[in-house]
Amino acid sequence: MSDSTLRASVFEVITNRILALLDQGTIPWKKPWGGPEQAPRSLTTGKPYRGVNVFLLHAAGYASPYWLTYRQAYDWGGHVRKGERGFPVVFWKWRDAEDTETNEDGKKERPAPLLRYYTVFNTSQIDDLPANRIPAVETVTHPFTPIERAETVVRGYPSGPRLEHGYPGAWYRPSADLVGMPSHERFTSVPEYYSTLFHELTHSTGHRERLARKGITDDIHFGSTSYSQEELVAEMGAAFLMGHCGLEQATLPNSAAYINSWRERLKADSRVVVFAAAQAQRAADLILSQAASDEAE
Repeated sequence: MSDSTLRASVFEVITNRILALLDQGTIPWKKPWGGPEQAPRSLTTGKPYRGVNVFLLHAAGYASPYWLTYRQAYDWGGHVRKGERGFPVVFWKWRDAEDTETNEDGKKERPAPLLRYYTVFNTSQIDDLPANRIPAVETVTHPFTPIERAETVVRGYPSGPRLEHGYPGAWYRPSADLVGMPSHERFTSVPEYYSTLFHELTHSTGHRERLARKGITDDIHFGSTSYSQEELVAEMGAAFLMGHCGLEQATLPNSAAYINSWRERLKADSRVVVFAAAQAQRAADLILSQAASDEAE
């Protein structure tokens, strides 16, 4: 059996297992690297955020739980770094009972709740904030021992992107062809580190000088159809690469949960996973092309 045929059979097995997990229902997705013990909160007031804001800001993956607006940072002498993206938070409250409005039928009714949106930045995104005004945050760390077969895949990625560690979250930046990752010790397990890294490396295969995938080459927005599809491709690619390394057992449930969170945005159609798997197979083949040649020698 040729290397490409063997890889294809592994990819098919992984795809079928993910589809089976989706049919059975999956556990909620868990962020695989550790963060602060405190809930996200305003740096200026110290009050924790509530409702959907907790989920939105936790999911951003920053080590610090403290957030503030651009103006608040400026007033404290801070400067949001160029290129940093803010995150929306929602503030709403019910109006007082005596605040009523008259509808078209002349009847009094309570108006809709007051709703406002703000954009906030994590303290990790801001320079020159007074150090004495930011409470210390303790981050949990875990022992890390590299897995050689996974390291071989990373090293063997032909003309792959630059890789840097020490960031508050994991991401791929096409403009710089750069993968940023949290420090190794922040991950809750070694396999989860490689699954996350493989996810970002799969994103990088979409660069215009590689596979030129629309979800990477085009200017897309968070939560859009193209963004959702690209996330499916990246996580399927990560699952395939973990399967190649014999590590999928440790991370597949979390991958399936992550895939399902984006699949639901695409009307929960299982076919979108199969379509993403086809694109992910091309991505994984590109990443593995050199590693497969080395193993064949």
